[in-house]
Amino acid sequence: MKKGFACIGLQNPKSPENVGNVMRAAGCYGVNSVFYTGTRYDRAKQFYTDTQKVHQRIPLIGVPELKQVVPLGARIVAVELIEGATPLMHYQHPGNAFYLFGPEDGSLGQEILEWVDDVIYIPTTGCMNLSATVNVVLYDRLAKSPDLRLGDELIRRSRDRNNRARLPKGEPI
Repeated sequence: MKKGFACIGLQNPKSPENVGNVMRAAGCYGVNSVFYTGTRYDRAKQFYTDTQKVHQRIPLIGVPELKQVVPLGARIVAVELIEGATPLMHYQHPGNAFYLFGPEDGSLGQEILEWVDDVIYIPTTGCMNLSATVNVVLYDRLAKSPDLRLGDELIRRSRDRNNRARLPKGEPI
């Protein structure tokens, strides 16, 4: 999406692998920033891997509460498998969004759901992994975007960016 912005909020994530994969998805889909709460990820992040070095382009910021960092003008979208939520395929993503995701082993909780604007879910027969859920939601946002660009130029830019991320710092392409 060219116009607008997307930010991600992670409620008490526990797995450094999942957070690393969320960061990779953030880089692929043009997310502006990723916030997280809790201490479980902080204790585990020494094992964190970011093969695309997305952390150099997109901030990953620990905060006490996600409600404190809602971007100005953002519509708050909780992604939660609960009754009454809107199926993702029927959801029209806002131009400016703050997507909230629960932990791998729990949910966002009622105290968060009370202050969000929308609640969406991915219709599955069970709960998805955190990073898989983030990827599906961000892909859906991109696929429904009126600014979606397709074709060989997109493929070349993506390939070139991936190649630059793999080079040692300061190496020319």
